[in-house]
Amino acid sequence: MDEPTNHDRWLVSYSDFITVLFALFVVLFATSYRDSLAVRKLSHAIHVGFQQLGAFQKEEPDGEAVNSTVQVNAAEGPLPTKTENPTSAKDTLASGSAVDFAELRSELEAAIGDEIRKHEVVMRVTPEGFVVSLQDLGFFNSGQAVLMPGASGKIRRIATVLAGHGMDLRVEGHSDDQPIHTAQFRSNWELSTARAMAVLMMLVDESGMDPTKVSIASYGQYRPIADNATPEGRQMNRRVDLVVVAPGLSPRKPAP
Repeated sequence: MDEPTNHDRWLVSYSDFITVLFALFVVLFATSYRDSLAVRKLSHAIHVGFQQLGAFQKEEPDGEAVNSTVQVNAAEGPLPTKTENPTSAKDTLASGSAVDFAELRSELEAAIGDEIRKHEVVMRVTPEGFVVSLQDLGFFNSGQAVLMPGASGKIRRIATVLAGHGMDLRVEGHSDDQPIHTAQFRSNWELSTARAMAVLMMLVDESGMDPTKVSIASYGQYRPIADNATPEGRQMNRRVDLVVVAPGLSPRKPAP
């Protein structure tokens, strides 16, 4: 006698398929949740790093960041916030620093006020720190790396103020894009390097700055701050920058 046909055997295969499909969605969900946590942790770490550099103000007790372009919330991701007074945000760029840049600027203005008014020295704040630019019109003759008469005294006055704060200082040499090829310098890179070295030696040997806190870099014509198409722009680009490095920031690698 033939056994009756079982029409429900398909349920076994169907239940196996549903089990595998359920396991697949569990794995996908777990992977997505893990990636989301990693992204949030990364966003929070970036926000904290920028706070240490002073690029963002530290959050107030109510959780709102002041004078920041973006507020990052570790639980919710980046949220847009309004910017309040961009000028004041620039002045408070180093709020997380050990040095009050507003106070540093005030001390330098008292020490080298005449040079600032003559535009021989220009001060500005950048994401890397507080920058004191020594323009070549007050410190070097064209195409030369020997300090002009009177330039040493200006550098000593600047060094006295900077040394009082005990922060790391990077001396950067810059030039315009006009080619140079002399018996002494084969390129703008060599000229900017020699000028930066002349200022560094004045800071360390003549002004008593701690050599362990001073470094040197040379960029030639490759980091202009103005348009080289005009005489005024080229003059601004010919400079030696004293960069008071913000805490926690790795110095840029010097050019070869």
